[in-house]
Amino acid sequence: MRSVTILGATGSIGTSTLDLIERHPDLYRVVALTAARDAEGLAAAARRTRAAHVAIADPAKLGEVRALLAGTTTTVAAGLDAIVEAAAMEADWTMAAIVGTAGLRPVLAALKRGRTVALANKESLVSAGALMMAAARATGATLLPVDSEHNAIFQCYPHDAPERVRRIILTASGGPFRGRSRAEMMSVTPAQAVRHPNWSMGAKISVDSATLMNKGLELIEAHHLFPVGADRLDVLVHPQSVVHSMVEYVDGSVLAQMGTPDMRTPIAHTLAWPDRMATPCAPLDLAKVGRLDFEEPDLSAFPALALAKAALAAGGARPAVLNAANEIAVAAFLDGRIGFLAIADMVARVLDGYDPPAPVNLDDVFSVDTGARDVAAAAMRRVA
Repeated sequence: MRSVTILGATGSIGTSTLDLIERHPDLYRVVALTAARDAEGLAAAARRTRAAHVAIADPAKLGEVRALLAGTTTTVAAGLDAIVEAAAMEADWTMAAIVGTAGLRPVLAALKRGRTVALANKESLVSAGALMMAAARATGATLLPVDSEHNAIFQCYPHDAPERVRRIILTASGGPFRGRSRAEMMSVTPAQAVRHPNWSMGAKISVDSATLMNKGLELIEAHHLFPVGADRLDVLVHPQSVVHSMVEYVDGSVLAQMGTPDMRTPIAHTLAWPDRMATPCAPLDLAKVGRLDFEEPDLSAFPALALAKAALAAGGARPAVLNAANEIAVAAFLDGRIGFLAIADMVARVLDGYDPPAPVNLDDVFSVDTGARDVAAAAMRRVA
């Protein structure tokens, strides 16, 4: 049996991972599960999987989790340090699905264990990519990308001969406002922005998809995962979300990974890797899909992607600043404090006004992140 840990077990990725594991109870043994505040969800998952250990980030929830797990052999801990300790436990495979910078220390702890880490925490590579990849190299850890785009590239990429690659192409659905001009997006509401046409996602990532910032962040991640050079990373808008990404080879061949838009597919790939496992995902019916469309992204209407490309080219602390400023701006939009078009404008202001040195450790990354958030908050107050 393969021993597994799920960091962020009650979120979307975590619950999808549990769904797959519970369909194959003879193949997986759950070492640890973690959650931020969802005591009921965490305890229920632990009972179903007979998890050896659980950790909840909010210490105020410790008593509730213990009460819900009374009569079981599951050990319980609480607090941020407890999450890191759970990540460092001996497990063959760890799903890193904690959202935000809260996931950085647990991901690093899992990588230092030197086993397999399935990465669904975007900030680990956007804000601290060099540090995370160095940790993986130092311990021999295997880093498997969970995002559908990066997982697609992973399946098509020649890991033993990257020099064979001419270009990596990430696909983007284009979000709910594909084809609209900036003038047409002036009055976009949060309710409209979170209605992704193909995927079921949280509010923040749905807004990032609507601005195309999500694709920009994925370019930064791809730069660390697939060392072909930033100049050989490209984006194509593909509204059907059937082709999840492509790798173009020097001989002109293009390999694409396709499937229905269901996150259980890339999760299952990492969970069973290097093998394959059955999933309940709907099979891809190309006859029913009928057509596959592709177009260049409109950077004038969606400047967030251009900002991300510039941050990637600049390197250093710029990607971390971009990520933190975007989180503040998206939160302000969702709260109704700024308009949709102001998200990218606000990120650009922060990038223009804050340029710290490149981080050399995680403490530096957190310092850059805090500084960018402070600059963004100050800019938000001026706008208000």
